[in-house]
Formats: sequence, C-alpha cells, structure tokens
Amino acid sequence: MKFKKKLSLIFAVMLTVFFTLPFAASAVTFTPTNGKDENNNLVPIYFYSTSIYMMNLDNGEPLVDINSEEKLSPGYLTQLMTCALILDKFDGNEKKLKETYVSAGSDAYDELYDTGAPTADIRPGESVSYYDILVSMILCSSCEAANITALNMAETLYDFTVLMNKKAEELGMENTHFACSHGFYITQNYSTAKDMSKLCRYLVKKYPIFKKITSMENCQLEATDIHSEGTNLYNDNMMVSSYSPYYYSKADGIKSSVQSGSGRCLASFAGYDGYNYLVVSLNAPMEKTPSDVNKGQQNPDSIYGDDYVSYSCLDHTALYEWAFNSLVMTDFINPNSEITDAKVEFGAEADYVNLKPSSGCSMLWPVDISKDVVSKSVSVYDNVVAPIEKGDVLGKMEIEYNGELLASIDLIATSTVTRSQSAARLKIASSFYRSTEFRWALFIIIMMFTTYSIGYFIYLQLKYLKIDNKK
Repeated sequence: MKFKKKLSLIFAVMLTVFFTLPFAASAVTFTPTNGKDENNNLVPIYFYSTSIYMMNLDNGEPLVDINSEEKLSPGYLTQLMTCALILDKFDGNEKKLKETYVSAGSDAYDELYDTGAPTADIRPGESVSYYDILVSMILCSSCEAANITALNMAETLYDFTVLMNKKAEELGMENTHFACSHGFYITQNYSTAKDMSKLCRYLVKKYPIFKKITSMENCQLEATDIHSEGTNLYNDNMMVSSYSPYYYSKADGIKSSVQSGSGRCLASFAGYDGYNYLVVSLNAPMEKTPSDVNKGQQNPDSIYGDDYVSYSCLDHTALYEWAFNSLVMTDFINPNSEITDAKVEFGAEADYVNLKPSSGCSMLWPVDISKDVVSKSVSVYDNVVAPIEKGDVLGKMEIEYNGELLASIDLIATSTVTRSQSAARLKIASSFYRSTEFRWALFIIIMMFTTYSIGYFIYLQLKYLKIDNKK
C-alpha cells in the first residue's frame, strides 16, 4: 500500500511538471524584402555574405538565418572570444582593467613577424593595461594584443585555446573550434554566424564596458616608455565611423574583420525606437563584383568607385533598415479570449468548462506578411473529470507559419467545476458492468458453474451405475 501511494505521488508530480510548463515558442525566421515587383510579388534583398544570422538582441530570438550553421573562418572576430576571457577574469570592472598591466616577450610575436598581421604596435616587453589590450583587439584586430593576453592567462598559446574552446562550449557554440587567440591563422579555426552571435550577445548583454569600447570611433592608448604620447587607434568597423561612407547612425558597435582567407566578416548591433538587433555575417567578397565595377565606372563618386566595397557593411545596413521599417510587435493571441470548451465528467454545476490561453502571444512580424497566413490548431485533453480548478491546464493551442511552429500555449480553465459524488458513483457502478474485468469475472464464474454442473452430472451417473450393478 505504501508503495502504491509513493508511486501515485511521483506520477502526480510528473503530471504537474509537464502540464505547468510555460508558454513555449519556436521562433520562425524571415526572408528580408525590399518592395514588390511588377507582379506584386515581394522582392528578396540580395546579400553578399555567405552566412548571416540576425537576432532580436533583447530576447535572443532569430529573425534571419542564411546558412547560419555553415562552418567558416570567423577571421579576426576570433578575438571576441579572447576579449570574453579577459572580461570574465575581471568581471568587466573598468577600473581593474585599467590598473592591471601585462607584457610579453618574443614568444608572443614570433608567429606574427613579417606576416602582415594587424597590429597596434605593442612592442615586446612593453607594459600595457588590459583595458588597452581590449581596445587594441576590438578597434584594430591587434594580433600581438591577443597573444599577450594568451601568454598572461595560460602557460602557452595552445593552452589558451583550450580555455577559448571551453568557454565556447559553455556558451553553446556547438560548431566552433578556436586554434589561435587572434584569428590570423584559419586552419582548424572555424565557427558559424549563429555561434558567433551567441558570443556577441553574451558580451553585449553582460559587459557595458564592451559596448562602450566597440562603439568608439577612435581611442588614444595610454602612454608607455616606448610610446611616450600613446598610440591613437581608429575603429576598423566603418559602421560606427562618422567619417566613413558606410557610417550607420543606429549602429552601436561590435567588430569587423577583413582577411584574405575568411573574407569580410562583421558583427554589429543596432537600436532604434526601442527595438534592438544583432547581426553576424561571414565571408563577404574581398574584391568588387563585376557588376559593381561597372557601377563604379558609371558613377566614380559612389562607394562603387572606390578600390574596394565593404560588402559586409552593406549587408548589415540593409538588414537593419528592413527590420526597423518592416518588423512590428504583433499580437496573435489575446490572453483573455475564450478559445473553446472542454467536456467535464461528474460536474455538479455544469458538464463543461470554458478554456482560455494561459498567456498571450506577441512577436516581431513583417508588415508585408498578413496575419491571416498564420494557422491555429486547438486540442483538448480527453477524459476531463471533475473537480476542475480555475487555471487547470486542459488543452493546447499551436500557432504555425509555413509549417514551422511559432508557439505552443496551454489552454486553462476559466472557472471551477466541483464534483458530483452521486453522478460519479452511478457512473462507476454502471461502468463496472461494462468493464473488461467484470466480463472476465462473469466468464470465469460461468465456466466454473458449467464445469461443476458437468462434474456433478457425471458423478450422479456413475453413482446410479453402481446401484444398478449391485442389483
């Protein structure tokens, strides 16, 4: 008996956990568009980058996914992980970052000599603060700054990559492997746009000092024995440089990368009118496309007339403009609306109860896609038995778009239904005679009676035969 009680308790707890799970949503992604063609069809925006991932920065929900899980070299965006390990070490404390100095010998430079790797001109043995190390990596992809960090936080450059990959695993970067602290070398150094967005969101949401540095147009490093006036660094991310033709006033930072082996890579975030988005793009072309060469020849004063075109900046600007102009918070479910009702057995006051959503459902939605294309399906649990309490989960509502689940919402009772004991007893009594157990019991009784009757009959026949024989 005690075992049965424990089993019933465990089962009840499992049901409670299952049926009280919160509103679950499976985010859908969209194809950014730019107007309509002559046939009134939406025209998709052309993007240059091989891989793009755009998310709502506030809640992490994806909005645009273009080959976001393709493994590619992130180039100097690799240094964002090096930045993360520094910020974790000091918990983002700006004062401590500025008061803690580090340096390194030739072992931080040997692999970088005569390679053309980006530099902030930090010399061997030169003592610089971790704050200036961060600035050097974020603004100008300083490879020596990354290696100085590695050798001060680990025994060897390789040991530091172990720390990088451990952090990547903690952040759920499932398709990432770092092989160096700086990203100059691309062999076995890969990630995805989706994974890098996880790292970027972590940094932006957790460390205000990171946001501050990534938004700088330029920064003067602290003076040292070697650089008596400090070093003035300019941000390579042209989206935050007001002097650049790619300047985008709504952009707030993060980091760019230009490298022959990985193309043009960019991570950025932008905000406007209460909406905040983050974009990571990988492997945009280094050289101008033939069509853009022609544009440059026709209009030498345009961005296409320059020696190069920052395609990653064009991609990000197009995405942000689409999002700010097209995405609006849209209500799909009113939490106070009655959706359906559920039949209730043994109810004293009523034999049904109304159901409503446990929560509303709102999400960012393109203005050029009608809400009517979203389908809603409702399912009510079978065998709902009184008593029912207000708020009990008795069903589900699922919202889908193009075969993708947008949301799954519990349907809950809007009122209480008490149990009618007389109705329950009558139902139980009548159901017993229709049960399989009763039928088996009746069958066994009949078989036993039949067997007994046959046996008794045979007994009497044998008894009479003996009497006749004696006569």
